[in-house]
Amino acid sequence: MLTRYRVMAYVTGVLLVLLTLGVIAKYLLKMDGADDFTRVVGIAHGWLYVVYLVFAFDLGSKAKWPVAKQLWVLLAGTIPTAAFFVERRISHELEGKIADDSPAVAKA
Repeated sequence: MLTRYRVMAYVTGVLLVLLTLGVIAKYLLKMDGADDFTRVVGIAHGWLYVVYLVFAFDLGSKAKWPVAKQLWVLLAGTIPTAAFFVERRISHELEGKIADDSPAVAKA
């Protein structure tokens, strides 16, 4: 579960940064080709963001997050670079819980 979320957080974050750069190139710098780039990256980000939402919601519901935390994680895919920071924080938190929940191994 955590790995699926982490992969999609990075993919969504990278695509959103690329989309932001494409929009800047298209509207502020008036670069040729930025229109097609923005269209392709925007479509990819849109579809993959839906997958991110499903994985993040699944992770949050199994981790029993409060609604506010769940919403913050879900919205992180819409703010450039936020997905990276939120993913890191969530991963550290859940890895700590997973380590605490794992049974101790007895030495022979």
